[in-house]
Amino acid sequence: MTYMKAVEAGCDIIDTAMSPFALGTSQPATEVMVETFRGTPYDTGYDQQKLAEIADYFRPLRDKYLANGRLNPKVLGVDIKTLLYQVPGGMLSNLVSQLKEQKAEDKYYEVLAEVPRVRKDFGEPPLVTPSSQIVGTQSVLNVIMGERYKMVTKESKDILAGKYGQTVKPFNKEVQKKCIGDTKPITCRPADLLEPELEKIEKEMSQWKQQDEDVLSYALFPQVAVEFFKYRQSQQEGVDVTAGKDGAYPV
Repeated sequence: MTYMKAVEAGCDIIDTAMSPFALGTSQPATEVMVETFRGTPYDTGYDQQKLAEIADYFRPLRDKYLANGRLNPKVLGVDIKTLLYQVPGGMLSNLVSQLKEQKAEDKYYEVLAEVPRVRKDFGEPPLVTPSSQIVGTQSVLNVIMGERYKMVTKESKDILAGKYGQTVKPFNKEVQKKCIGDTKPITCRPADLLEPELEKIEKEMSQWKQQDEDVLSYALFPQVAVEFFKYRQSQQEGVDVTAGKDGAYPV
């Protein structure tokens, strides 16, 4: 229904999956969506017979991945309780992976029930990256440790200290006290507490700067950006360039 309304609203492309790997934390089945739009202005024109052949090819792979553990049955099918837990697909997949690493897959449903409680304690942040992973990881710890907030991640403490910004609702004061103690939560915009770094960054990468965008690239991805800058200079000058202590030199 969500996909249909998105298409009706003007969406050009939707992400689907062949039926053997559809539903659960994956996408709706390609075959179903093709049939849904058949005879409408959004008809894909795809041949269901050929789609069925593709599905037949992938079905043994699904069985293989289920057998060797690469696919977990917990993330397949439809779980109506998702409407109660409100756990997005990507977050759910991560929860399963974390529990598998801890050899605690039997705690799966306990963790799902814990997620909305942790989220409420944290002021109900949106379950999107990174807050979804913070809430999910803390929920796993609460269940595995057998005591809520016996072990608290740095990121959970940062949320309760206001470092991720103001949440929709107030924090659970008891949980906040247990997790961060006497640390005084900030009430300002977190970014206002950061020291200005632009001039320092620009000085560090001055040998590579050709445009203002280069400074931003270096600030976000310093290692990757430098490799790109080297490659760009090599292409421009026709030589291989390596960064030495005293700057760039051809080799």
